[in-house]
Amino acid sequence: MSKARNDIQSVQVDAVKPVEVAPGVIRRHLPGAGPSDGWLYDLVPGIEWPESDLHPGLARTYYILFGEITFNDRHLGPGAYLVLTPGDPFRPRTTTGARLLGITLPG
Repeated sequence: MSKARNDIQSVQVDAVKPVEVAPGVIRRHLPGAGPSDGWLYDLVPGIEWPESDLHPGLARTYYILFGEITFNDRHLGPGAYLVLTPGDPFRPRTTTGARLLGITLPG
């Protein structure tokens, strides 16, 4: 990560160390601003998020960069944007694989 003038942060997301948080779910922690955090998730084809992801004190947004997910019986592809309020369950599945950009904010 590098800081430019005015403390603007930049990072090449594929250079951020990936962590396998569950079989087929790869996460990269991205810098955030203030109380927010950024996350990049890579989901391999054929997986379902292993358990319902609940964050009681956090609002979360997800933007699908590529691939497709199914969530709450809705098929969502590139360009779809999800907004989850604190405590909303999130358990997507994918047959194609997908990359999601996630942002968490205090709720």
